[in-house]
Amino acid sequence: MRETTLWSELEARLGPGYARAWAEQIVLTELDGRTVLEALAEGREGKAIWRAVCRQLELSADQV
Repeated sequence: MRETTLWSELEARLGPGYARAWAEQIVLTELDGRTVLEALAEGREGKAIWRAVCRQLELSADQV
């Protein structure tokens, strides 16, 4: 999953105003205690980040 797709999906689920704040502030255990932004900065795969987001938000990962 490309980063642009990840952001599009986050905005679709959380709204454009809240997606960036959520990605900055919510620490995901599945990402070793990192936020979405920290995981992206480390170079983690977008699909792995998306799966962690889906579990946190209780979404089906195949909704992309």
